[in-house]
Amino acid sequence: MFRVSFILLLACCGAMSATIDVPMLKMLNDREMPAIALGTYLGFDKGGAVTSKDKQLRNVVMQAIDLGYRHFDTAAIYNTEAEVGEAIRMKIDEGVIKREDVFLTTKLWNTHHKREQVAVAMKETLNKTGLDYVDLFLMHWPIALNEDYSHSNTDYLETWRAMEEMVKLGYTKSIGLSNFNKLQVATVLQECTIKPVALQIEVHPQIIQEDLISYAKDEGIIVMGYSPFGSLVKRFGMDLPGPKMDDPVLTSLAKKYDKTPAQIVLRWLVDRKVVPIPKTVSPKRLLENINIFDFKLKEEEIEKINQFNSNTRYTLPSFWQKHPFYPFDMVPNPIPDPFRSEIKS
Repeated sequence: MFRVSFILLLACCGAMSATIDVPMLKMLNDREMPAIALGTYLGFDKGGAVTSKDKQLRNVVMQAIDLGYRHFDTAAIYNTEAEVGEAIRMKIDEGVIKREDVFLTTKLWNTHHKREQVAVAMKETLNKTGLDYVDLFLMHWPIALNEDYSHSNTDYLETWRAMEEMVKLGYTKSIGLSNFNKLQVATVLQECTIKPVALQIEVHPQIIQEDLISYAKDEGIIVMGYSPFGSLVKRFGMDLPGPKMDDPVLTSLAKKYDKTPAQIVLRWLVDRKVVPIPKTVSPKRLLENINIFDFKLKEEEIEKINQFNSNTRYTLPSFWQKHPFYPFDMVPNPIPDPFRSEIKS
């Protein structure tokens, strides 16, 4: 059914090419990163990580490759590495792509921060994906945890040194950071022998991260933005305060450029040199999200969207706030209490 609906969608696109060329961004190590990534985080519920049913995620990634997506974002904790890897391998076997055409980002989970644990986690990732290497290996959080999720005192610098070894061993082409604050990034830069090429953080119209993005740019670090739609989409089944898809600013820009409000927000990120990581299992949205490279917002239009900023985070794990390396300010979580313990990304 998914395949049929996807083919019908492409047929409805008329003259539009089925494959969209995505621009590439040069990283510090002279390798290149595609300017948009498909997120594969399916969320958490009370049973833990939400898993793909009947290979749905694998099929979505395969369709994404057919459309032109070449960058896929996963993580050990998402429990999606296996299906992402399977989709990539299948498309390689079909002759659609070569391994070097695809950029795979994954992340080290908090319970594997000790130096000897990093290689174990890396090998588990390679086994799950069935690939010889990943393109980008991120430290998911600066926070180290023991297996029982109690706080570990392992310093993220120890973890970083082990990640540097993963580059030297050829398990990953590049390494980077995720959910680090400015001081923590600066600490890694001061102590590292291999610089982080990327920083993945929450970026959307309600948290524009101007200072951190500017700092990263100055250091040559590419910023990747997760949760790009912010309040435009429901969170945990709820409408939360903030701009929606029918906001006048977004709808007026959408009308001007013959795009959707969601496409306007993704382009807003691209024009700020941020790599957006939208996630979807919808064939229509899959095509819509990548079709953003045929127009450009003006500076004053970018600034209009910047005005939505309220420094609102949706990934704010309050259960880690007492950890010595907790990266965010101690502020109230905008998501109601019953949902807080379910956020682990």
